[in-house]
Amino acid sequence: MAISTADFRKGLKIELDGEPYVIIDFLHVKPGKGGAFVRTKLKSLASGNVIDRTFRSGERVQTPALEERDTQYLYKEGENYHFMDNETYEEFTLTEDQLGGSKDFLQENVEVKILFHNGRPIGVELPIFVELKIVQTEPGVRGDTATGGSKPATLETGAVIQVPLFLNEGDVIKVDTRTGEYIERVK
Repeated sequence: MAISTADFRKGLKIELDGEPYVIIDFLHVKPGKGGAFVRTKLKSLASGNVIDRTFRSGERVQTPALEERDTQYLYKEGENYHFMDNETYEEFTLTEDQLGGSKDFLQENVEVKILFHNGRPIGVELPIFVELKIVQTEPGVRGDTATGGSKPATLETGAVIQVPLFLNEGDVIKVDTRTGEYIERVK
């Protein structure tokens, strides 16, 4: 299906040169001379690269054939991450590059959505919040408060995030996967 540049909005997915992109930012420009145009910043859904592209006003672009499937993360082998489709039990692999920052919050057996373009997996969508255990951090000291500052903590997935001073090794915390920020301690 083709859409016009007049329909552009943030988060819209379009296809350029056979590759799916998402619009990060756009600006309609009407100069004093010449025709109007639309300046866009696009992020590739396959590679994660960000490009700038200018379109003439009224130009039409295709929407990509994207499909989301519910999957389960199984295990990591080298630089490959293995997933299983929850309906067909088909297994497939994504690389570290395809996962990007999402790999920092993947736990075995967690449910994720995988984005497919023309039948091949290109990216993963994690749950918004995950609960992870702190495996290494400096010990908390009596008198440290929730508002007193932060310290680095290594989580069970290998990710290092900033947490409040009162947290210790073995504590389970809730993390926002979009920003990588500590939300709260889980009781």
